Amino acid sequence: MIDSTFGENNQRLIATLKKRRISAFDLLPHRDMREKLVDLVLNGTPQTLAGESAPLFNELRQNLIEANVDDTKVVIFGGGTGLSNIIGGDSRQASWPEAPFNGLKHIFPQTRAVVCVTDDGGSTGELLKDIPVFGLGDIRHVLLSSIQVVHLRKKYDLNTSQASVLTKELAHLFNYRFNNRPESPKALLRQCNTDLKNFPAAISSYIKTSIKYLFTDEQCSKAFGRSHCLGNLLILSAIRRAMGTDCFEDERVVLNPGSGEVIYNAISHCAQLFGASDDAAMPCTVVPAKLRFRYTDGVQVTGESKSSSAMRGSAVDRVTIDFCGIPYVSDRVIRHILEADVLIMAPGSLYSSIIPVMQVPGIANAVRKNKRALKLLISNLWVQEGETDKSTSDPERKFHISDLIKAYEHNLPAGVSGLFDQILCLSMLDVPASVIQNYAVEGKNPIYLDRDLIKTWGFAPIECGFFSKSGMLERGVIQHDPEVVARTVKTLYLARELFEPPGINGVADTGVSTDTQIDGSRLVCTPSLNYQKISNWCTTTFINFESGDASIQNKSDIRSLLVDILWTHQDIPLRHLELISGITFIHEKKWRRDQRWDNVFSFYDPDDCLIKIREDRLLDRQSFEVAFLIAVGQALLGNYASEKIIKPLSDENSDIGIVYHLHLENIAARRCYFSDRELREFLTLARMVEQSPMHFTRAVNGPEGFTPPGLLMGLLYAWYLDNRFASHIEYKMSIMKVRPTHLIPEQKKMRNRRERLIDFFRESVFGKEIELL
Repeated sequence: MIDSTFGENNQRLIATLKKRRISAFDLLPHRDMREKLVDLVLNGTPQTLAGESAPLFNELRQNLIEANVDDTKVVIFGGGTGLSNIIGGDSRQASWPEAPFNGLKHIFPQTRAVVCVTDDGGSTGELLKDIPVFGLGDIRHVLLSSIQVVHLRKKYDLNTSQASVLTKELAHLFNYRFNNRPESPKALLRQCNTDLKNFPAAISSYIKTSIKYLFTDEQCSKAFGRSHCLGNLLILSAIRRAMGTDCFEDERVVLNPGSGEVIYNAISHCAQLFGASDDAAMPCTVVPAKLRFRYTDGVQVTGESKSSSAMRGSAVDRVTIDFCGIPYVSDRVIRHILEADVLIMAPGSLYSSIIPVMQVPGIANAVRKNKRALKLLISNLWVQEGETDKSTSDPERKFHISDLIKAYEHNLPAGVSGLFDQILCLSMLDVPASVIQNYAVEGKNPIYLDRDLIKTWGFAPIECGFFSKSGMLERGVIQHDPEVVARTVKTLYLARELFEPPGINGVADTGVSTDTQIDGSRLVCTPSLNYQKISNWCTTTFINFESGDASIQNKSDIRSLLVDILWTHQDIPLRHLELISGITFIHEKKWRRDQRWDNVFSFYDPDDCLIKIREDRLLDRQSFEVAFLIAVGQALLGNYASEKIIKPLSDENSDIGIVYHLHLENIAARRCYFSDRELREFLTLARMVEQSPMHFTRAVNGPEGFTPPGLLMGLLYAWYLDNRFASHIEYKMSIMKVRPTHLIPEQKKMRNRRERLIDFFRESVFGKEIELL
């Protein structure tokens, strides 16, 4: 709550400064009045100002800085580093304990976060393999970053120095990573060099109990067999102990909406114990969820970590969140949003932090219902590979703020209306050209502000230098400074008391169709259940070395590698493996496969249903992965062909090419993943010509290359899952990156064929089998 005299006193100062023949505000940089106030607060009164104006500006600046906003309620949305950094700094960094109490929480003590839970990488991804729980990694980051000195002082009677020491110890404990199973709770604490005697009694007892529980509980103890971050396990222990001993015995118990409130309570209690506010880190939902990314070329892949490392070369078009149960959101989350004075969308991954949160039913509507809050979108500073390195409207140019808004409009129910009205952007005027050049050399570019277009849509772009000056001077990096961002938000919040910003909270036609409901969200099985099925298949699958020499790698290692490959490519349903009875490795000297058409060293043999891989592929992880995926793709065709024949194509005098003849197996005897209709569709897309219902041909001119249907299926299968795995197909698909208006008619036909092939793989190969609850 702002003091009642704040608006009156400062409106008087502003009016006086505007009365000059040339408004004193014209001497401040930037265009918008709010930008000028932010610049005044961040950089002080310009030295060029003299006379009566300077002391008035100094007074106005001091009033803005000293205004008390302790009771102002702030809710911030996001995930990952961007969210935790804005709240209180990136708690994963070794330097964080040096200044752990800065940021949004420092200026706005009533700050709470709604956190994305779709992370599936690192320790979080390892946890998902064993336990049906939502992603805990970002909850850990936010919880640590939310620790406030005022709470530690009140709760444990610590001074600022003591609170800093405790926070450093907590950060070390929560961020400690281990790869091997510790012998005991004491051994684990020794490994991470933690002495619980240095902690307040309540925290010491809680940590001791939590770690002991992790060792004694059958479900939690599974985690010790993998690489983990201790903080994630401490939060897991809190949830499990609160829910009861059988909460993870049944894959669905954790998904029960009645359990949801218990989970929120457990996390809130954990936060308060360690010195954060109650509900400081609230999951956007407590139901496990996955992300699906669809690119502008039509390819669709599952998994946040996979998308972040993908180099598809196409812009992201759609992202959809799939839930492992009916999504549950606590009433407290909705209440905090409705009661907030400031609502902020944090910087971070566009498609894997903000959009998933806003797709959770109820959250976006709650934001829209709060009509009185200041609503801010904090833009990223730099493009992010795989997400904001391509524009959907024009892939040949760099990413703009307008592209950011269009992505939200395209991916959120009812679009962006009512979600934010002011957009915080980096002012390039404050960044030295040499720094931008250094970033450009590394392939990094800023997200550009197209101010005039943004304003026509009804948004207020706020340009300011909210980056870390010390980081720029010491390390030459430009990143959000938590304290500077917090002071900027405070100034914008106070500015509403001084004047009513024009044209906010509305959006004109952005040129993007707005859906009232995002289609395509699915109910899927938990990652842990899927991992169990993958493990079972890999454990029981026949593996053989035809040469009898398994010295190159033992079978146990191969099975582990297969599990890792299938887990990485979450789009592979287990039904794709049903026609595979095992894998045989063949020594290079005994490899007899015809390599006229390719350099692929694997194939599926429909006679014995075995995948055959040349043994030397095992020497390199990626080589084996590519060989395996190509053969899995070929296996989908099964024994579709009863006969394949190559005959010469001749004129009167000489051979001018070949004709590839393919005779289909009778439907009654056919073992194939595809229906007869789907099989014929694929053969047509492979440019085979139907001569009769069971006979297809393909004429090939002498010098032309040729990819038989079986090999094409395998190559496309591997390419669809990861386009780096099939350079030959990636070359063919490169035409998808060219705008149709730039193509000649024959190229448009080629592009259309490629589109239909991708559609076939998305819908008929990877779209039929969903691991539903």
